[in-house]
Amino acid sequence: MEIPVSLGRRLAPCFFSAILLLAANTMSHAGTGFQSVNPEELKMTSEPQAPGAPAIILYRQVDRNDYGLTGHGGAVYVGSQSSQSRLEDNYLRIKILTEAGRKYANVEIPLPREVGSIDTINARTIRPDGSIVNFSGQVFEKSIYKARGINYVAKTFTLSDVQVGSIIEYYYTVSFAEGRLYGSRWVLSDELFTKKAKFSLKPAQNDIVPLNFRWTEKLPPGTESPKRDPSGIIRLEAANIAAFQAEDFMPPEDELRARVDFIYSYDEFEMDATKFWRKVGKKRNDELEHFLGKRGALEPVVAQIVAPNDTAEVKLQKLYARVQQLHNTSYEVAKTEQEQKRENIRTEVNVEDVWKRGSGDSRQLTWLYLALVRAAGFEAYGVLAPDRRTNFFQPQTMDSFRLGTSVVLVKLNGKDLYFEPGAQFTPYGLLPWQETGVQGLRLDKDGGGFVQTALPESSASRIERKADLKMSNDGSLEGKLIVTFTGLEALRRRVDERHEDDAARKKFLEGQVKEYIPAAVEVELTNQPEWSSSSPQLVAEYRLTVPGWASVAGHRALFPVGVFSAPERQMFEHAERVHPVYFEYLSQKVDDIIVDLPPGWQVSSLPKPVNQDLHVVGYSCAAENNKGALHLTRKLDISIILLDTKYYGPLRSFFQGLRANDEQQVVLQPGTTATSN
Repeated sequence: MEIPVSLGRRLAPCFFSAILLLAANTMSHAGTGFQSVNPEELKMTSEPQAPGAPAIILYRQVDRNDYGLTGHGGAVYVGSQSSQSRLEDNYLRIKILTEAGRKYANVEIPLPREVGSIDTINARTIRPDGSIVNFSGQVFEKSIYKARGINYVAKTFTLSDVQVGSIIEYYYTVSFAEGRLYGSRWVLSDELFTKKAKFSLKPAQNDIVPLNFRWTEKLPPGTESPKRDPSGIIRLEAANIAAFQAEDFMPPEDELRARVDFIYSYDEFEMDATKFWRKVGKKRNDELEHFLGKRGALEPVVAQIVAPNDTAEVKLQKLYARVQQLHNTSYEVAKTEQEQKRENIRTEVNVEDVWKRGSGDSRQLTWLYLALVRAAGFEAYGVLAPDRRTNFFQPQTMDSFRLGTSVVLVKLNGKDLYFEPGAQFTPYGLLPWQETGVQGLRLDKDGGGFVQTALPESSASRIERKADLKMSNDGSLEGKLIVTFTGLEALRRRVDERHEDDAARKKFLEGQVKEYIPAAVEVELTNQPEWSSSSPQLVAEYRLTVPGWASVAGHRALFPVGVFSAPERQMFEHAERVHPVYFEYLSQKVDDIIVDLPPGWQVSSLPKPVNQDLHVVGYSCAAENNKGALHLTRKLDISIILLDTKYYGPLRSFFQGLRANDEQQVVLQPGTTATSN
């Protein structure tokens, strides 16, 4: 059965969006201290609505106070004159039901560093007999994820004496830092079943900053929608919230979990989405044109960068390269507020200031490129685009803050070209993967309209592994391996490793090779890849040894053809699927391997070549006898982003067949008497 082509290369525009993560996903209530011990909860040995669960959340509470918010300049800020600090109190009580559930004694509370701090943590263990062990250990902090402009950290600690039947509980307070805030949120779904949960929000005053809130269709059955009480506080109670089931290759968790989003915005509310976005487009375009300044101001700069006889494409490339040479402050290690004040960083600048200063943040550099290409005579527009790493954007939600990325649209020879030179290491002609195939708002004086950014073909982002190996009499392989990361594959690794030193990058690249091969290997990086470049390729060269790859027994040796097949061996093993399948971008893996056989060895038999194409995924492999050497080729093509669960069966069958083909073996015969195949 083939998977429909329509789901492969085309994406519905409403699928993609982005939202800045501004709160921890696991919440509890710190304002009232611990609740009293409940004898019925201590007696509990299972939960009928969560059979087999290792643990469940008995009670969870989130109380957030945004009352201190003030407004300024179209964004929401915490003003220095706020009469009340912005806090979020969190409480969590968990029942341990099985031995596996004891892992929840290791607590991890995530929070982006820029958002604020976790000021108080109180925790305890209630033993099955009702006796209490208060937490008195050490709280650690570790980095768990780094993204553009945001450093995610976690407070971690371990509760003691946690047994099957115990209850663990903890509460903490998040104190939000002074600065911009895009919105609050309640995330109801947890990895554990939740018996009862309460949420409240004391919003900013409506005469200071308007508030809109909405909830997903995934709220638990029987849950009443959030409501304001007479004091203006918004409240929600929910019970029997199903555990969230995480799966490999699923859409962003925020898109799938039950949640309520609160949006503070100065954009004028409209019942009609088209009217809303037209007003937003006009307003943002006015702000952009003010930043761009006079159209002719940068013409002398353009004349220094491009030559009159350059083609249009060459001009765009030269201007792009020149902007990327400027210092990009968005990719620096995050500075503290004190460091920023000491440097007296200016934010109210125009493109001429950015050029003269020789530096700017990601957005400023991208808008500088827009000004330069316009000065060079191109028709070009600013585009506000979403980031689909955490949410899928839908225009009907009318949340302009989700359009947080700046992109330049250039019209050339009837084609729409998209650029973001402010995204460091991004090759000319590409956007970071999270901005591809998304709906963005093109700006102009009439309000603009939505456009869809390009989605590069799978061939534009590939991992190519070329190996020249020799096999010894004991079946071991040794030789040279060159791995070339192209397009989005190269960009992703450069961004992820940008703050690491040479030793860490070397370890990272060597670790990747170890992940490719389903056997113990010895690998050493032998070159210095171009980490600071925006080249479409990142090339890594290695010395590689694979002990005992071919199994030798008597007058026969078996050589598995899937040398670099380990990543696909665990894909889509489960027969059932809950969530859609989601690949972040289209990509290819291409292998070309030459294996010189020991003197006198012969090829006895070869597996048949395979070529399978389901339009949205494709696979081919072949093994050839090339005059005393094996020539192995393999290609995996992923040409789909989002696949509905109803097509999971054919996709799983495809990968099962792929694994079976990777496990096929070439039969070799030592000595000189065997007949060559």
